[in-house]
Amino acid sequence: MSLGPAWSGAAELIVRTEDGPEAGTDVRALAHPGLVGSPAVGDRVLVNVSAQARGLGTGGYALVVALPDALPPDPAPGPGHLVKARYTPLQTMVLGVDEQESPHHALLRDADDLDGTPVVVADLHSALPAVVAGARAAAAAAGRPAPRVTYVMTDGGALPAWFSRTVAGLREAGWLDACVTVGQAFGGDLEAVTVHTGLLSARLVCAADLVVVTQGPGNLGTGTRWGFSGVAAGEAVNAAGVLGGRPVAALRVSGADPRERHLGVSHHSMTAYGRVALTTADVVVPVAHGDDASAGDRAALLDRVHAQAREVCAPAGRHRLVEVPTGAAMLDALRACPVRLSTMGRGLDADPEAFLASAAAGAHAADLLAPA
Repeated sequence: MSLGPAWSGAAELIVRTEDGPEAGTDVRALAHPGLVGSPAVGDRVLVNVSAQARGLGTGGYALVVALPDALPPDPAPGPGHLVKARYTPLQTMVLGVDEQESPHHALLRDADDLDGTPVVVADLHSALPAVVAGARAAAAAAGRPAPRVTYVMTDGGALPAWFSRTVAGLREAGWLDACVTVGQAFGGDLEAVTVHTGLLSARLVCAADLVVVTQGPGNLGTGTRWGFSGVAAGEAVNAAGVLGGRPVAALRVSGADPRERHLGVSHHSMTAYGRVALTTADVVVPVAHGDDASAGDRAALLDRVHAQAREVCAPAGRHRLVEVPTGAAMLDALRACPVRLSTMGRGLDADPEAFLASAAAGAHAADLLAPA
């Protein structure tokens, strides 16, 4: 075994397999020291290769289940009785920001108002850095300080926040002020039971100016209208609205996806925002700007996105259509992002609208913070 890169909550390693159909081969594995301890060269490790063997989206990793000869010490006794990843062998007990033993329990016990805080909701984890880049660019263009951003991570994708290099990189760069993990997700700066208490803690405990809600890395889809984990984006819009926030819907957009159902506005966004979200949200559409030399080449795609978005916005639907110009300055802001931009294996140059749509949502949310 050899050790590779490490980031907050995760350690990469190369493991030589001893049994199974590929015995004697080297596989790239990932360990979460908070769950299994810190592996060292020469340790024997038990790894789960099921998703990797099927070529599924675990980032190409086998996952370390245990270090049989170097088990971690028992955790020190302490407050907290929230169990996440419940009733799995690696369930973990954490202190919930909203539970009775939390120092924030009194603050959150009867809290139910986000006081108009903008909440950007997206389907894919890959939208997160683009949303933050757009928000920071809009604030800078208006001469305002960058907003304090808290990420509320739902449990539709990876459960450990530690899996996300994006979160680690944005935190290190100072672009993200806090991460709150909700539902079965864990490993954030704060742990919450539901999206609702996650949003409230983002505002009241983390003092967020702007909140981003999306699932962790990875997503689950079945090629059906309802069988995808991004359905939760519509529920997050509802949560933000019922708590008095300002929901902002980031569209999942692509001009390069080989699947027709994801070209233009993905059917995932159309279902989540058009059918699941019962609270009115600002649906943000990127529009070409005069200084974007490539906009003409993408005019047909932008027209398609606009037409699809109108299907879920007034007067046909319940949402508000918001157009945000995305020119060369926005592309520059995305290129300056401190973490790698990638969605479905495609980067900024391969599928710019995927990131511009999310950046536009972030820019609109930041503009909502401007003094009246």
